[in-house]
Amino acid sequence: MSRKLLQLALLWGGALGLSGLLVWSGRHWSQPLLYQAWALEHPAAPGWLALALVFLPPAGMALVLLRGLGAANHDRGESPA
Repeated sequence: MSRKLLQLALLWGGALGLSGLLVWSGRHWSQPLLYQAWALEHPAAPGWLALALVFLPPAGMALVLLRGLGAANHDRGESPA
């Protein structure tokens, strides 16, 4: 049980660290996202970046959790349904 708790703590800590890094970078960014040179050259890029930042972390967490559930079923000798 402690191994699972350690894995959960590492994932949670990683997510918290990434969140803190995003907050820090937001406070130290030189100009707003839409006024960056690359954003002015590619007007759709900031929207895609925002969608990626919103949807990819939860999708990644879902994959990690689903892998964990599959491993838990395998460890008990049960077949996946």
